[in-house]
Amino acid sequence: MTRQWVSMLAGLALGLALALAGPAWAIGFDPAFTTPLLGPEAAKGIVVWSHGRSRDAEDSEAATPPYLTALRADRWDVIRFDRLREGDTLAASSRVLAGEAARLKQGGYRRVALAGQSFGGFLSLIAADESDAVDAVIATAPAAYGRFDDISDRWRLNAIRLYPLIEAVKRARVMLFFFHGDDFDPGGRGEHARAILARRGLGFAVIDQPSYLIGHGAASSGAFLRRFGPCVRDFADSDGLSHEFTCTPSWGSAPSAELSLPPELTSPLKPAAFAPAGSSEAAVEGDDGALPGGVEAWYGFYPNGREVLLAIESHANGVLRAVYAIGPSIDGRFPAKWARRRGHVVDGEFVFDEPGKNALRFRPRPDRGLAATWIAQNGNGTLSAVLWRIDPGELARRD
Repeated sequence: MTRQWVSMLAGLALGLALALAGPAWAIGFDPAFTTPLLGPEAAKGIVVWSHGRSRDAEDSEAATPPYLTALRADRWDVIRFDRLREGDTLAASSRVLAGEAARLKQGGYRRVALAGQSFGGFLSLIAADESDAVDAVIATAPAAYGRFDDISDRWRLNAIRLYPLIEAVKRARVMLFFFHGDDFDPGGRGEHARAILARRGLGFAVIDQPSYLIGHGAASSGAFLRRFGPCVRDFADSDGLSHEFTCTPSWGSAPSAELSLPPELTSPLKPAAFAPAGSSEAAVEGDDGALPGGVEAWYGFYPNGREVLLAIESHANGVLRAVYAIGPSIDGRFPAKWARRRGHVVDGEFVFDEPGKNALRFRPRPDRGLAATWIAQNGNGTLSAVLWRIDPGELARRD
């Protein structure tokens, strides 16, 4: 049977599965991406992603999180479990999800993984308790009982009800992500979850408040894909894992080889040292056209997963001359690029607002980093990032 026929039949089976189940609130199981499904024989396995449940929006219309492209690229099929919020309950939806996991395993998929955001994370864990067909669960910001600013105190149930769930999961490996600044997180869940999962004797991973990722929806960002996509992929591939899986992402800690820069900045012969006692403010107070130790550089990344670098090369007569560089987009549509920019200091900020170009503003932080803001030329979009100061010599040592 050709791959095209395998993909077509797999897609038809997925569409029919929920139609047979019949709940009116469930939209169905559909491919998560436009690329064809490989089918049970060719795929490493299949991932079923479950979205959250909002009070005033249909999360079934939310985009598939980019991190799942790491599994698709690793030859996993990826589908979505879409539901309408009215009638979407933990008991009913988890029952349907568990049934679909069993059908997929019976249909020939060697591995079945359940992934879920927020309410979908709870669904995935409950379904993994109800069905022994589930091999792995990836739950990001799991929550199903409200947020901290609700009148009631039900948000604490996002911890109280989570612990029995992860203890009861039958045989699946469990990977949990908890984020700093999550309004649905009562706090302390990482430590308790790790202790519970360690007693099970099955593979697990707990990534608790990782750096640079903030908020309940952090797993839907391009930055999450860049930092944790490979970890999620490797965890899903880890058959037979019986201990804690260690995830130590390196992306974003230093400029990568994907970041395009002018050769003047990457030459190892260029003076790389900068005055360690100087501050970013002091570096631009002079008016002699030179900075202490040569170039000063700051590095970070935007939430969409594009690296960003600012390298100030000179300051003279109130004018800043700098290189601004961004890395490629996560979908490959936009390549890495750099440009020389001309700016000035306004109320302590570095401002680059040349006519006909996107505006850039950099506000010095107490930690000697910069709070960066990119403003679209037409004013219809902004991006923010935190950049930290780096030794310009790192630009010649990119991996």
